[in-house]
Amino acid sequence: MAAAALVATSSGKDALAEGLLDLLRPAIQQLDLHVHSVRESQVELREHIDNLATELCRINEHQKVALDLDPYVKKLLNARRRVVLVNNILQNAQERLRRLNHNVAKETARRKTMLEASGVFTSRSPSKP
Repeated sequence: MAAAALVATSSGKDALAEGLLDLLRPAIQQLDLHVHSVRESQVELREHIDNLATELCRINEHQKVALDLDPYVKKLLNARRRVVLVNNILQNAQERLRRLNHNVAKETARRKTMLEASGVFTSRSPSKP
């Protein structure tokens, strides 16, 4: 009797945990996709900043009138540095999300295998009543 209650309690907790994992998995995957797209745009922005800084330096060298573009180039390089910093933060966050998603999948598979081995878990096949 106590063993049956323990199995029922354990299977209830496992079902709750699996439900929570199933609920979180799509959000984690969506967040990972958004982080990836932001990282791509950050790389593109960094390239544009580099091109603009190079172009400003070239213009400054070929100008007959002495225009001081150095402060603007420095501002661009500072903006580039911040973009790189944000990109590194996003990369670390994406790596954490990837590991979390992997751990969620691994834990779900482990619990499902454990439940199937104990005979408590039944298949979710729609053809079975």
